[in-house]
Amino acid sequence: MTGKIAGVIFGILLTRNILGALVGLYVGYLFDNAIKKMANKQNVANWLESGDSKQSIFFYSTFSVMGHVAKATGRVTPEHIQTASDFMAKMRLSESQKEEARDAFREGKLPGFPLNAKLKLFKQHFGDRSDLQQFFLDILVQTAYSDSVLEQKEYDVLLKINKELGYTKRFLDQLISMWEAEVRFQAYKQKQQEKYKQYDRRSEQREKSRQAESPSLQDAYALIGASERDSTREIKRAYKRLMSQNHPDKLVAKGLPPELMELAKQKTQDIQAAYDLIKKARQF
Repeated sequence: MTGKIAGVIFGILLTRNILGALVGLYVGYLFDNAIKKMANKQNVANWLESGDSKQSIFFYSTFSVMGHVAKATGRVTPEHIQTASDFMAKMRLSESQKEEARDAFREGKLPGFPLNAKLKLFKQHFGDRSDLQQFFLDILVQTAYSDSVLEQKEYDVLLKINKELGYTKRFLDQLISMWEAEVRFQAYKQKQQEKYKQYDRRSEQREKSRQAESPSLQDAYALIGASERDSTREIKRAYKRLMSQNHPDKLVAKGLPPELMELAKQKTQDIQAAYDLIKKARQF
């Protein structure tokens, strides 16, 4: 539109008649069209590097690297696709956002996917945010566990990503242990929800079954990144650190896309459940 207006004005000034105005309008149209084409061809990576697009970088990086992790063994399984779809649902993405997420996921599956470049861009913007980096890694670990099995090639890719972000192998192994424990907590909660939807007169038997299926104390310690050998003070410190890193309000305030609120909320609920179990066992 800017080109058309300028073209008309230029045409009138140059020829001082309506024909000049029409010629100017046409030249302006060509100018606007050329600008539009240039904008459409703009490199996505360059656009993402702009200062106002951190949420876009997190969003795009997450789904594209998810696709790369899913493809690590050479084949993307229905479970991987379902995990990606579940993330989209939990994020409450619009249809257009879902399509963008699918495009990013598909890009990650392509041969020659520039993983290092994507991680470099991610670290450029979130290198000083350990909470967001760990949240990002957590999502990738969940992706690798989509089919309940962590294969060596998936672990190798996770290890590479982990190293590029500046973390040690020990850190990744602990993150994996925490996720395995969280899976058991989630499975337990799901079973409890299903049970209490049905009326069961045999309450005593139900209570015994509930206790037998409860997550172990070892799972609780693993979920918050602690051990039975740790002091009560160390347990409390680990709990507070995790809650601070994963609390939805804090993450959104620091730049995490609001669409990820549900994932962060679920994480904090699992951390709280594990901590409550430890508190009950230690009586503090």
